[in-house]
Amino acid sequence: MRHIDSRNVIDAVAKLCMDANRYLPEDVRQRFKDCAAQEDSPAAKEIFRQLEENCQLAADSGLPLCQDTGLAVFFVELGGEVSIDGMTLPQAINEGVRKGYQEGYLRKSSCDPLTRANVGDNTPAVIHLDIVPGETLKISMMAKGGGAENMSRVTMMAPAQGWEGVRKFVIDRVAEAGPNPCPPILVGIGMGGTFERSAILSKKALMREIGDTNPDPRLEEKEKALLEDINKLGIGPMGLGGKTTCLDVKIAMEPCHIASLPLAVNIQCHSSRHKEVIL
Repeated sequence: MRHIDSRNVIDAVAKLCMDANRYLPEDVRQRFKDCAAQEDSPAAKEIFRQLEENCQLAADSGLPLCQDTGLAVFFVELGGEVSIDGMTLPQAINEGVRKGYQEGYLRKSSCDPLTRANVGDNTPAVIHLDIVPGETLKISMMAKGGGAENMSRVTMMAPAQGWEGVRKFVIDRVAEAGPNPCPPILVGIGMGGTFERSAILSKKALMREIGDTNPDPRLEEKEKALLEDINKLGIGPMGLGGKTTCLDVKIAMEPCHIASLPLAVNIQCHSSRHKEVIL
């Protein structure tokens, strides 16, 4: 059994929170450059220039990429041969969130759903935990802003609607969202499982690298087709028109009940902030 001091988890999580909000992943920045080169619209080109400038300013100054520094969402893989000493893993992660958002001067966005009273430290974190073989701890953090999250949807489709029904729902959702989620967006799609599982799948799909290949050839083809269809909508960067409404589409799928077709669409804004660490 390998022992990991909870203080190491706290420090690692705090750094993830600060780094995710300051440094946009390189795959996202590269896609900005690639898409800008393909745009004909002067407005679209200018938006991409501003997005790249914003990324550099954040990296140089330590200021967050966006004033909405999001709720802290974690996908955690805990090795079966790992023991966390000092406190439980969820306690350590939440303490790391408190530390990171406080020391990083990041906006605290967590509040009571009804009174809207701010919690004050951006906890509790949203933690999705998987137990895996081995003796390592992998923590992946996503800062999920409210604007894009508000445009996300879950539905229970009839099995007979099939892929064409899924395709229509996804494209209609992006069209209805329009400029609200700060495009160019990323679209995570979760199919199968149950009502709540499809939503988790759709969000986890957004952790994949832009331009990677879906291991399922069927889904790889559908991701490419959906990306093309969504970009034909012409919403464009920040909703000002152009060829790039979506940077990439990611699909995750699991078996579901014979009477159901759960479907979730999780939209992420252009500032796709996520980092990971392995302890």
